[in-house]
Order: sequence, then C-alpha cells, then structure tokens
Amino acid sequence: MASNVNPTVRRRRLGQELRRLRELKGMTAEEVAERLLVSQSKISRLENGRRSISQRDVRDLCGVYEVEDHRIVDSLMQMAKDSRQQGWWHAFGDIPYSVYIGLETDAASLRVYEPQIMPGLLQTREYAEALITGAMPESGPSDIEKRVNVRMRRQERVKEPEHPLRLWAVVDEAALRRVVGDKRMMREQLEYLVEMSQQPHVTVQVLPFDMGAHPGINGQYAILEFPDASDSSVVYIEGVTSDLYLEKPNDVQKYTVMYEHLRAQALNVDQSRQFIADTAKEYAR
Repeated sequence: MASNVNPTVRRRRLGQELRRLRELKGMTAEEVAERLLVSQSKISRLENGRRSISQRDVRDLCGVYEVEDHRIVDSLMQMAKDSRQQGWWHAFGDIPYSVYIGLETDAASLRVYEPQIMPGLLQTREYAEALITGAMPESGPSDIEKRVNVRMRRQERVKEPEHPLRLWAVVDEAALRRVVGDKRMMREQLEYLVEMSQQPHVTVQVLPFDMGAHPGINGQYAILEFPDASDSSVVYIEGVTSDLYLEKPNDVQKYTVMYEHLRAQALNVDQSRQFIADTAKEYAR
C-alpha cells in the first residue's frame, strides 16, 4: 500500500478484498458471522470500510475463507495495520462525519448538489461560522470553532497547487437567497463564490427558481470519484443523526444520471457567474 493513501481508503480497499474472498468461498455475510460468533452487521461494516479492521479480524476471516497463500494473508494483515493509522482530521477530536472527510481527502473529483446552502468547500470562514452556529444552537463556542476549523482545513484539497480536487457544484438559487449571517456576509460569500468559480478545476452552476421541479428536489447529495480505478465511486447523503453511503453500481449510476439532468437544467457557467455576481450586488444595495 502506498504510504500517502489515507486510512479511510485503506479500509475500503481491504473491505472490498475481504468481500471478494467471501464471495469466492460462496458464503453469505450471515454464514460468516455465525462461524465467527459475531453479528452480521459487523461483517457488513468490515466489508464496506465503515469499521476499523484489526489484524485479528483479518486472520479470523482468512481462516474461514481457507486462504492458504501466506503472502495474501500477510498483505491483508499489513493493510489492516495501515488502516488503523489516523488521518489529519483525528487531531480535531471526535468528528461525526469523519468517514466522509477521509473519502473526500483522497477523492480525485467531487460533484455536489446543494439546495439550501453554499457547498462546504466554497464557504468563507464567516459564512461557515454563522451557518454552523445557526444549525447547531445547542453547541458551545469551542465545538463550533472546531467544526469551522475542520471545514477550512478540508478546503485545502481544492486549493492544492499540483493535484487539486476537481469540484463541480450545482447550487439552487435558494442557497444564494438565504441570508446566513447578514447581507454584508452574503455579499462577500457570493463574491468569493465567483472568485472560486474562475479556477480551472472548479465549476459552479446555479439552478434558478423558475426552472421549477427538477431531479434534485429531494435534497443534497455528493458523488465522489477516486484516482485508483479499483476504488468504486461513492454517493454521500448527509443525515441529521447518521449519513448514507451508496456504493452499489446501480445506485451510483442513478445518482449520476440525476446529476447530469441537474447540470443540463441549470444555467451554464457564464450565466451562473453573472447570476451570482448580480445577486451579490443586490446584497450590496
């Protein structure tokens, strides 16, 4: 394993390999769980990379799958060891969406639809602070500051000089009209959005109100793609108490087609930039 691959992606790759070995053996996750006297949900979480995998887990699973090649077992054990290393986000303490951050950190491209707020990777610090404060009224100042700092740290992926994250954002007009903080803050946020949209690897499109009903009407989602062909794309849907990660090809394909419809219905890049700039001027007045 390459040393620059973060632990979340390591877990995903290891989980995919363990699933492949199980399927080669012709066993279900339920059968494996019964053999190891563990829950079926544990096997599922190990295979989808949502749970840390210990070397003992790997050893036990290889035993069940009757893997006799010691080189394969040793390789999987090393992957398990590497996957328990900590990513940069662990320095901030407990982050509820750390799995997503791990995926985003290693992604090559990100397509996101935002119906209500600015995309997190394109927010100014002031906007992010006002947004998090409003969305989490029971949180203290230290927790809010931590979340803002994490968001600002995540934005470094978009600003990397050599291999930046390719970002395509479709933003509903509601996100431009919703006043987060005050009008001055919104003007500065929209001006920043225009500035970032001029980067060659950042594309921003606005979906205006008069477009009516559209495929994204059910809410926000993101599609992450990775540089390694062995890493399947992931659809991420943020929830209040838990998040949803979709990796099955049929699910990813459905959301991908839906996103293509959103891009087609939205204003083009130049029209969107002008729309955002005009809205910023309205806040200035």
